[in-house]
Amino acid sequence: MAEFSDPRVKIIERTSPYRGYFRVDRYRLCHRRFDGGWSGEMSRECFERGHAAAVLPYDPVRDAVVLVEQFRIGAFAAGMDPWLIEIVAGIIEPGESAHEVARREAMEEAGCRVEALIPIAKVLVSPGVMSETVQLFCGRTDSAGLGGYHGVADEHEDIRAFVVPADEALAYLAAGRIVNATALIALQWLALNRPRLRRDWPNADDGAS
Repeated sequence: MAEFSDPRVKIIERTSPYRGYFRVDRYRLCHRRFDGGWSGEMSRECFERGHAAAVLPYDPVRDAVVLVEQFRIGAFAAGMDPWLIEIVAGIIEPGESAHEVARREAMEEAGCRVEALIPIAKVLVSPGVMSETVQLFCGRTDSAGLGGYHGVADEHEDIRAFVVPADEALAYLAAGRIVNATALIALQWLALNRPRLRRDWPNADDGAS
């Protein structure tokens, strides 16, 4: 279990009441208040899932993006359409870098080779209850011939990959079709950076990441 230290936080006790594929840690703690004092003792659970990397494959020549769609139990439990339009993503395993995961998952989930990678942001998924972070990238790709059904059978993945013009993908935002944060952030970043990518990427060195 990782040890953390911050003089503004007093950890009274930390236990792990659940350990399975994921882990739940329970903290008894107090923290500094904005007025300089200390909060009362509180109990908080934190879901430990590991960290992830995600990539939006973008073809600057065709001005198109590669998106994926798959079933998500969280959306189902929330009473929403459980088939979500997303960007490629995966968990960072021990010994892997975020860049390696982005490239591996692009191939597994979309049959897509990403070349140059540009970091977008590192974000906390749900900091009120989870420690998970996602490192977001935009990756240059050639979208010709991409699409179809992908995923790792042993992990019960059933993923539809598809290519859409960037303008159409951005229209999904306005129409409310994108409801997960990683895809929202990545597509909004693309909206701001498309001119630069279309200017610089077609002649970029494949190793630039």
